[in-house]
Amino acid sequence: MNPIRLKAYLYLAIVVVIWGVAGPVIKITLNTGLAPDLFLLYRFMFSAIAALIMFALTNFKIARNFGEFLQVIIYSVLNSTITLGLLFWGTAKTTLLDMSLISIFGPLLTIALGYYFLRDRITKQEKTGTFLALVGSLFILIEPLESQQKDGRLVGNILVLASVIAGAVAGLLAKELLRKGYGAVRLANYSFLIGFLTMIPISLSLHPLGQITGIFMKGNPLFFFGIMYMGLLSGTLAYILNNLGLKSIELSETALFSYLYPILSAILAVKLLGDKITTTIVIGSIITFVGVFLAEFKKKRYN
Repeated sequence: MNPIRLKAYLYLAIVVVIWGVAGPVIKITLNTGLAPDLFLLYRFMFSAIAALIMFALTNFKIARNFGEFLQVIIYSVLNSTITLGLLFWGTAKTTLLDMSLISIFGPLLTIALGYYFLRDRITKQEKTGTFLALVGSLFILIEPLESQQKDGRLVGNILVLASVIAGAVAGLLAKELLRKGYGAVRLANYSFLIGFLTMIPISLSLHPLGQITGIFMKGNPLFFFGIMYMGLLSGTLAYILNNLGLKSIELSETALFSYLYPILSAILAVKLLGDKITTTIVIGSIITFVGVFLAEFKKKRYN
């Protein structure tokens, strides 16, 4: 195998592990009682510090004109505060298994949006697969109704699906910015900075300043580890490795890795957290995986 291609596979495999483990890290950290908004605030703080260091070592320029500046800002808010905010709040209310399985729909939704808005080519088989994946995700989303649970899981699932949609729209904007010459790591660092700046007023509106700093200073090692993991490993390092992988292989191949980390996260949810597998989840998962198979099997490489 070509050494460059092999190295790209290695980078993306590491990203799969980092992002696959990120799901349990989020859930376990939230289970310590840390509020989702404070988790995000601290997580973005570490990512923002790393971003500022990288910007200091490179030529910092946010955009070439005002139109692109607005596009970068909108992407950054969607990719950070909105997408991760909805994900963290949703994960706090639902199971990690539900969150992981619903997230599998994300890559196909991004492909569909690229078809409708960027004129990317997509086959009938891919359209069918995307529709089936959506149906499967909806099965998983409404599963709490079957079990008649009143613990907010349905709300959590809806928030996770909203996060998937917001993330797909952010991916659409990112793809357009990448075509204009913006690097993926550069865009990620913008989103980390904007995420931190936008989370400050949100957290201050929900908590007194003393509580925000006090929780961080007196926090237990478990959620401090979660914050560092999400900020530096799942954030900065994973995005850099993902970008290095994207440079060397086709987009159609990198898409396959996007399905692996939610699957890994789902496996960990059952093994580590004891999440229950119900009949509805099984049906929804089968439909989703059939959709993914149809969309990706013998996909023509247009990129």
